[in-house]
Amino acid sequence: PSVGRRTRASSPHGEATYKQQSDTGDIMAKGPYVGDTLASSPRMAALLRKFDTGDEEVLLMPSYSGAEVFGRRETELAFEDLRPQVNAQSLVDAATMAGMLPLAPVAPSMTLPKIKAGTASTVENRSFSSEIQNGNMPQAKGKPTKVLSNGNLQAMLSNATGQPSAKPPLVTPPPPPQPVLNFCNAISMPEKVGEGDSDEYCRVITPEMPMNLEIEESCAMLVECIDMRKKWLFQGQAEAVAKSPMRVHQARAAAAAAAAILQPGQTPDQRKRELEARNPSDLNPNPMEYRPIPASTHTFEMVDGVMAVFQDEVSTENLFPVPGTAAEFFTSMHRMLRYGAMGPVKSFCHHRLMLLEQKFNLHVMLNSDKEFLAQKAAPHRDFYNVRKVDTHIHHSACMHQKHLLRFIKSKLRKEPDEVVIFRDGKYLTLSEVFHSLKLTGHDLNVDTLDMHADKSLFHRFDRFNLKYNPCGQSRLREIFIKQDNLLHGRFLAEVTQEVLADLEASKYQHAEMRISIYGRKAMEWDILASWVVANNLYSDNNVWLIQIPRLYNLYKDSGVIDNFQQMLDNIFEPLFEVTRDPATHPQLHILLQQVVGFDMVDDESKPERRPTKHSAAPADWNSKHNCAYSYYAYYIYANLFSLNKFRESRGLNTFTFRPHAGEAGDVDHLASAFMLCENIAHGINLRKSPLLQYLFYLAQIGLCMSPLSNNSLFLDYHRNPFPTFFARGLSVSLSTDDPLQIHLTKEPLVEEYSVAAQVWKLTSADLCEVARNGVLHSGFPHACKMHWTATEYWRPGPDGNDIHKTNVPNMRMQFRYDTYMDEMRLVAHGALNYGARKSGAKE
Repeated sequence: PSVGRRTRASSPHGEATYKQQSDTGDIMAKGPYVGDTLASSPRMAALLRKFDTGDEEVLLMPSYSGAEVFGRRETELAFEDLRPQVNAQSLVDAATMAGMLPLAPVAPSMTLPKIKAGTASTVENRSFSSEIQNGNMPQAKGKPTKVLSNGNLQAMLSNATGQPSAKPPLVTPPPPPQPVLNFCNAISMPEKVGEGDSDEYCRVITPEMPMNLEIEESCAMLVECIDMRKKWLFQGQAEAVAKSPMRVHQARAAAAAAAAILQPGQTPDQRKRELEARNPSDLNPNPMEYRPIPASTHTFEMVDGVMAVFQDEVSTENLFPVPGTAAEFFTSMHRMLRYGAMGPVKSFCHHRLMLLEQKFNLHVMLNSDKEFLAQKAAPHRDFYNVRKVDTHIHHSACMHQKHLLRFIKSKLRKEPDEVVIFRDGKYLTLSEVFHSLKLTGHDLNVDTLDMHADKSLFHRFDRFNLKYNPCGQSRLREIFIKQDNLLHGRFLAEVTQEVLADLEASKYQHAEMRISIYGRKAMEWDILASWVVANNLYSDNNVWLIQIPRLYNLYKDSGVIDNFQQMLDNIFEPLFEVTRDPATHPQLHILLQQVVGFDMVDDESKPERRPTKHSAAPADWNSKHNCAYSYYAYYIYANLFSLNKFRESRGLNTFTFRPHAGEAGDVDHLASAFMLCENIAHGINLRKSPLLQYLFYLAQIGLCMSPLSNNSLFLDYHRNPFPTFFARGLSVSLSTDDPLQIHLTKEPLVEEYSVAAQVWKLTSADLCEVARNGVLHSGFPHACKMHWTATEYWRPGPDGNDIHKTNVPNMRMQFRYDTYMDEMRLVAHGALNYGARKSGAKE
């Protein structure tokens, strides 16, 4: 155990008070054990043990998982491994993201005139556009404050990254705290932020947070976490163009942000000259036509649960290695979770998130009328005819209840003698099935179907799955909602075609339907592909995602598979085979051209043991217990990483990893998703972790949220964090999840928007911003996004928005960009200060 000493003192109230020396001075703590300021971990009170030794107390502090944080001195002496580990490239990337490197010299600092008491909302009509574009933040008038110049920054970087320096540079002191009346000074930007706008954009300016050692260390930890995501996230061929610090649409430099979505060898200027496409079929007029490509000589085999690809049979070099092993990933995940449990980090992130929310509220107060006028000035476009993408919808529940009821009645009336199922040793027709259930077409109604989610399902995911059975009968589910049955999925294909026809009739609504691959047998891929191709299930308004249920334990119990490795083999081997030679699975080759990503689904609320670096390899995982969420996540991600690199080398499309995460369960699901995923479904548990919520904001990871679905299963609607996330600037979109169980109307996505607008009083600008986010989260082609949102939609701020296409006011995009850059600048400045301080201490 580690030992720290504190001296006993007396308080005016007669209770014990303890004093401990630290780098920042004496820390006082009342009570018999420890004060809040001494606790850097929520487990500290439970883990501390004490005994008296005369005039002093000795604290015995057992370590947790080899490293736990108990006060700053103990952190420095006994737990050195939990100090932020930021390298030179991390600091350079953070500075680049914040607009602090390299570019032109920074203009002199600016001051604002004092605002008299009682006139805190006074606006001065001065243009600060040039200073803001240069990365300068106007400062409220007070004691003169130095601006971090490029020369000083270069010196700090030199010092922070360990390069020789004659003298550690002085870090710019933070500005003094401002009076309360000046806390939110609004200044106007006369620059034109939208066509037809004659009004000025009132920008919210807040004093910069005073820096101290805790804040600088917290910023360094944030930069380290961002660097973890940069390490693990698949970035594709854009790496050949330029490496962006993070793959986000709101990056500092437009070229750097665009590089994350460009094709190889193309610059942003070349990319923006590409022709737009109204629909995906404009790019590929015959999506169901098989176009053979030559087979390659590559070979592949599973190595420790991850597919390794070799140039030929004699080669031994893995062409596409994964960024790290499972042990390294689990170590990084645990490190991030320990950061999230530290008191100073939680306080810093919570403070910044609250400030972001209040900035948005003030922005709405100052600019909502101007945003409304900007929308009125945009011809033709309104909420109903902007593109909306349902970024999270399960195919087996894509229709509403009345639609399915009408379809069942139609089939019972038109095809009663169709043989539909084999049960109890004989084949049954559709009419015989209903006769055995003592039902007729006249008896059927929505209540008889009993597929709508009610209050009995709250926190009962097992009951929710049973709602997929029409009339509570699994045989009806097999007949109408399964594609692997005696009918070869004909009924499901027909109802799917009707749903796609409804989407096409709406014109402006699109979907990303998720369809399952279970991993029980390798031929599942061919069955699914033949079903899609044979029934011509293509629409310009839909793309497919593959969802993988986390059901290893069920397959193990039934004897279908022996270990987790077999499940991975069944999922990924056919994909590598068709990538090497499309002629081996021609229909699968056609299907994969319409697949944009992979999902991972199941009940997250089930208890599980968090994996560690000592977890068994997939081939050795033959336990009857299911694998943990992060265990699934790593091995699905790792094989997708290798598959994407392989498909890139063959000139084929790639897939994103977009799992369900944060609907329930532990926050380690979200930590895994932060490092591995493009965007996630749900994410409501981010409200439990300030660190992860702030990281999701900084990385602008998409959250495809479904408040009505959460209301039925895990979280009451009025407690849903969607409006809070939206106000704070997280990239959120609305989706339906399961219209069959949740929604009541013919247009479930519009129903989702409608309820949200009424309950949370969302404005038209809010709804259109959420709809724009949904398009950016989706996997629809780049050319379509250009036509639906903006010609250069990847650019940050107003440059990446076209109000005539999105109906989102440019001043809203300017506000989002300004606040994002403020946060990145603060984090980068704190991390650089920490690096310089740490390097100076070493010298």
